[in-house]
Amino acid sequence: MKKKNTVAFNFILDYLTAASPEVKPMFGCHAVYLGDKIMIILRKKDPSDADNGVWIATDTVHHEGLKKEFPAMRSIRIFGESGSKWQLLPEESDDFESAALRLCEFILKQDNRIGKIPVKKKKKAK
Repeated sequence: MKKKNTVAFNFILDYLTAASPEVKPMFGCHAVYLGDKIMIILRKKDPSDADNGVWIATDTVHHEGLKKEFPAMRSIRIFGESGSKWQLLPEESDDFESAALRLCEFILKQDNRIGKIPVKKKKKAK
């Protein structure tokens, strides 16, 4: 198991270095941004957690096309049966590392199916 505050799957950050990613802690994981866009979240919690891996910021309309590129990709289970716009490259898949590096290639080529600009939270009125 990883140490607290240690970025999981740091080989991904090494591969994305040329794009100058920004890494921010998020929900006990690490979000990877390029500019204003969140691209992926790196998650490795309990070793038996089925949602460990690379969470992909995408939209439902892109799921089918991305599934062709990444056959092991699936919905994130903690979001429930109805699924989510976010998708997962599960750490438990046999091709996890090669799929993660291929995903990095898509990110570096600025594939428009990957990445989202987060909605800004409204400031509370004083």
